[in-house]
Amino acid sequence: MPRAGAGPRPRHVPRRTCVACREGLAKRELVRVVRTPAGGVLVDPSGKLSGRGAYVHRDAACWTGALQRQSLARALHMETISDADLSALRAFAASLAAADAGR
Repeated sequence: MPRAGAGPRPRHVPRRTCVACREGLAKRELVRVVRTPAGGVLVDPSGKLSGRGAYVHRDAACWTGALQRQSLARALHMETISDADLSALRAFAASLAAADAGR
């Protein structure tokens, strides 16, 4: 028997929490960073790479905070992020800052 007065169910939207500011948002509004099984750290734009993931806002301030306070490393269950991976993440954060300045 159908529910009385009910229309179609609303679509489920997965929510994730930014590791820098702890704000919960829809998964698609955040950037996923993944620790690969090989131990490297990558930005995962598709959100489907294999490995342990953490999410950060598409905001340069959140990226800076996550990298300075080591909250990204903690979320990825790592002691520290390697210098090469850290420089790649900082470059991604700088590209976000440049995109924000261009708007």
